[in-house]
Amino acid sequence: MKIQFPDAFFFGTSTAAPQIETAFEHDWQGVKARHGFVFDRTTDHEKRFKEDAGIIASLAPNYRMSLQWSKLQREPYGTFHRETAQEYHAFIQDLKAKGVDIMMVLHHFTNPLWFSRLGGWEKEENIPYWVDFARKVVDEFGEYVSYWNTFNEPNVYASYGWITAFFPPFKINPLLAGKVVKNMGLAHDQVYDYIKEKFPAHPVGISHNATIFSAENLLGWFPARLSDWWFMEYVPSHFEKADFFGMSYYGRIPHDPLPITFLETPEKMKALGRRHDDIWEYHPEGLRTCIDRYWNKYKKPIIITENGVCDESDFLRLQAIQDYALIIHEALQDGIDIKGYYFWSTWDNFEWHLGPSMRFGLYECDPVTMHRRRRPSGDLYASLAYTKKIRVAVQKKVAS
Repeated sequence: MKIQFPDAFFFGTSTAAPQIETAFEHDWQGVKARHGFVFDRTTDHEKRFKEDAGIIASLAPNYRMSLQWSKLQREPYGTFHRETAQEYHAFIQDLKAKGVDIMMVLHHFTNPLWFSRLGGWEKEENIPYWVDFARKVVDEFGEYVSYWNTFNEPNVYASYGWITAFFPPFKINPLLAGKVVKNMGLAHDQVYDYIKEKFPAHPVGISHNATIFSAENLLGWFPARLSDWWFMEYVPSHFEKADFFGMSYYGRIPHDPLPITFLETPEKMKALGRRHDDIWEYHPEGLRTCIDRYWNKYKKPIIITENGVCDESDFLRLQAIQDYALIIHEALQDGIDIKGYYFWSTWDNFEWHLGPSMRFGLYECDPVTMHRRRRPSGDLYASLAYTKKIRVAVQKKVAS
């Protein structure tokens, strides 16, 4: 069947500056990732702005992006580094000239070393440092921006930094995780007010990582419920001053009682007989479950700020584009106000603690030569993004 999206609905792609630009004095620089890769040189984006602007525009007319805080603002309350700012201006102007609208993310996981050394997000007295940076971004680049996303996935940031210790500062302290979330929420509220004062018509929101936490047995029930409460309820409650509910979604995480993923427990995933990408269980129906949950809770417009699959083969990615398009189309038909959808990611990047071997891109990026090559999924997604039509193979309505 062929499905058609409304004219007002938009499609885009998404990246994060630290994952595609060479590291510059931030708290991820030098971190050793899975398979021995070191977080430093990522995809040479800062050397390929012209090429990458063409890639971005070729895939979709919308782009969700961030700027590297540590490179722009090299000391507390500092003025922006002019050469860096001018490079960003030229890049964004190139995107705008190519007809690409921008969603700007103001914090995407990394912090300048000077901010981390002051205690980072653990300390409420550090909130003004980031608020100052965010206001300067609004003043400097606000004329280009259509949508604002203050924080990317604060639930992932706090969980991986202070509960699982996968991310800097590599601590296991749930109480500090809660404090981090609280401080980010306070910072969000201040910057929301500043943006609305300067650009009243610009929608401002957050991006939450939405995940299905399921129990495979009685032992898995409590950890799944606890994860759901923390991830899906507690953290979002700190960011309710928003014009839209931004949501990323990647899959379902079964528990038995520990999490089951293809990355960490492949034999368990195989034993369950579930479809999966290279990291998680592939459960596209969960996107509708999460959409319904937050639509019923907040009744605010929804934007899918990230969605995709980790798939080196590209076969599942081709299927996922169709599956997720169908799910979103059905939600629109059911009266849910979904404004747009950003695919993660534009090209392969440095996937945080997992490194460059985890492939999410519509374009392949060779981790040695940095050569970009369009995947078949890039052709399919570009067709969907620009025509707002796609033919999908479906036998029955996707259940919510």
